[in-house]
Amino acid sequence: MNSKLYFSTYTNLNWISILNDEEFKDIIIRSLQFLVTEKRIVLYAFVIMPNHMHLLWLIREDYILKNVQRDFLKYTAQQIRFKLIETQNSLIDSLTVNAKDRKLQIWERNGLSFQLINKETIFQKFKYIHMNPIKEKWSLASSPEEYFYSSASYYKTEVDNFKMLTHINELLF
Repeated sequence: MNSKLYFSTYTNLNWISILNDEEFKDIIIRSLQFLVTEKRIVLYAFVIMPNHMHLLWLIREDYILKNVQRDFLKYTAQQIRFKLIETQNSLIDSLTVNAKDRKLQIWERNGLSFQLINKETIFQKFKYIHMNPIKEKWSLASSPEEYFYSSASYYKTEVDNFKMLTHINELLF
């Protein structure tokens, strides 16, 4: 089997809190749902923070990370840009770039992704993802499962509100 498990982090340009807006978080959710439905990925854990996101995902055998990542980030950036322009959002000025291929940039280039190969590292990243919203810096919730844009509640309640998650136990045991 050539499927590979990755921990990935994608950050908004200059760490700007673009993802405070639930509509933008929902764009990311819909895109992840599409990737799961199209059997490009298996998603085990995620969190969408105000200016970045973390994913614990398996890239399926017929796909490679670079291509899945490119399509995911390109689509979400395009949809977020459309909304920003449509609503004349004040963030547009902060996201304006002077690049050959774009006027607005949503994501930092070269997100961080690395392959996970042992249980210890998998669980470390799994916990890190779910603890992110309750870190003192953010204080977005008092417990991981209270933060809506995360897979933490799935692991507490076994209810997949996003209809895109696979339990980590299916990977490890």
